[in-house]
Amino acid sequence: MECIDRRTALAGIGAAIGCAALPVSARPAPDDVFLLSYFTDKDEGREGLKLARSDDGYVFRALGNGRGFLMPMVGENRLMRDPNLVQGPNGLWHLVWTSDWFSPVIGHATSRDLMHWSQQQTIPVMKGFVGVRNSWAPEAIYDRARGDFVLMWSSSIDGRFGATAGEKFAGIKLRPYYTRTRDFRTFTPTKLLFDPGTDSIDFTWLKLADGGLRLIYKDETHDTETRRWLVSRSAASPTGPFGPVSAPFTKPMTEGPTAIRLGDRYMVYYDVYEQHRFGGASTTDFVHWTDESARIRFPENARHGTVVRVPRAFADRIA
Repeated sequence: MECIDRRTALAGIGAAIGCAALPVSARPAPDDVFLLSYFTDKDEGREGLKLARSDDGYVFRALGNGRGFLMPMVGENRLMRDPNLVQGPNGLWHLVWTSDWFSPVIGHATSRDLMHWSQQQTIPVMKGFVGVRNSWAPEAIYDRARGDFVLMWSSSIDGRFGATAGEKFAGIKLRPYYTRTRDFRTFTPTKLLFDPGTDSIDFTWLKLADGGLRLIYKDETHDTETRRWLVSRSAASPTGPFGPVSAPFTKPMTEGPTAIRLGDRYMVYYDVYEQHRFGGASTTDFVHWTDESARIRFPENARHGTVVRVPRAFADRIA
């Protein structure tokens, strides 16, 4: 996910991948804290955007007594699932989210302080396609090299990649799609990000200390065999090209990854959804992983969201 420095400027995007320990110059300011955006599944996100804070990157406590900081008002179902926060170079926060179970649109709103929000809108990300079943788990990243945002999500289109017509979840085969925008009002034509070769969802980018990127996502394969675990690939830019897929680094039935730099390692948080808890795994090379789940504490009923690093003074003002 997005890591921001104390000036709230996003790091540039390069092509190099991997590192051992983070160089001192790349380490975040010592008074930064971690902010989690999330939703609760008991109401399918209808209670809106939830926020939590952590001083150490392991234990997160709900802000505002667990209240919703933004209530979903758009989309046919008016849901707020999978809320993703990204900050632009001007300091403005953009929130994108899954607004419906089965729809060609996603939700979007902006804020300076995460308490006062713009009018919400739906973005018709898949309206140009026939047979679209859904638009799930959107994520955004600012591409400094291009001076715009890349917005990605997962969709299933009848007749593509083995997807068949059906109702609700029947016959869905998910792939990542993307569009670009400078202002979240006009968008480039939607394109396939790439074909991972499997039913896949919950894609997220991780900015690396050396300026590179890592793409982390869920292999959703469950018909020929049950995978439903997390994997990653190197990324030369937000839209690729992408390297070969890694070995899975979580057990089956895990999803919703969000990732940050934490000390000299990279931490990936993930939703162990059948057990109603979050886990975590850390690495320096995306080959060797340490299970950090015993140390991870997210708010009760928390589901798929975003962890970002913010200045302590910014987090102190959220109530």
